[in-house]
Amino acid sequence: MKTLEQHLSEYAKYHRDQRNIFTHYIGIPLIVFAFLSLLSRPAFEVTAPIVGVLLLSPALLVWVIGNVFYLKLDVKLGLTMVVLTGALLYIAQPLAQSATWLWLSASIGIFVGGWILQFVGHHFEGKKPAFVDDIMGLAIGPLFVVAELGFELGLRGELQAKIEETSGAVH
Repeated sequence: MKTLEQHLSEYAKYHRDQRNIFTHYIGIPLIVFAFLSLLSRPAFEVTAPIVGVLLLSPALLVWVIGNVFYLKLDVKLGLTMVVLTGALLYIAQPLAQSATWLWLSASIGIFVGGWILQFVGHHFEGKKPAFVDDIMGLAIGPLFVVAELGFELGLRGELQAKIEETSGAVH
C-alpha cells in the first residue's frame, strides 16, 4: 500500500495552481456530499447499543470503508476525515429521506455543480484531473483538500515540504 506522502504527492502533481486548489475546496465537499446523499437510499433504522438509532445505508458502508483507508494512511488526518465526512453524511441523510424528486434533483445538481468547479480549476491548471490516470484520485481528493487546508494553517509543514519536493510548489 502506498504511503500518505506517496498518495498526496501523486495527486498534488495535478494540483499546483492555487486557483485549482481553491476550486477543489468547494467542489470536492460538494461532490462528496452529493455522493453520500445519493447512496443514502435505501436506508433502514437499527437500534444499536451506545449510539442508539443508526441509519444503515450504502452511504454508511462507503463512509466506513473510506475512513478506515484514511486512518490507515495517517491517524491525525484520518480522524479529521472521520469528523468532516461524518458531518457531510449526517447532513446528507435527511435530504435522502425527502421526496424522491427533491432528493434526486438536489443531489444530482450538487454533484454536477461540484464537478463543474473541478473542471474550471483544471482549466486554470492546464492539466487533466488526477483520477483520469489513477482512479484512486477519487478517494485521495477529499484527503488532499484537508491536507492543503492544514498546510495553509501552518500544520504538517514536514509533510508539505516532502510533497512539494516531489510535486513542486503551489503557485
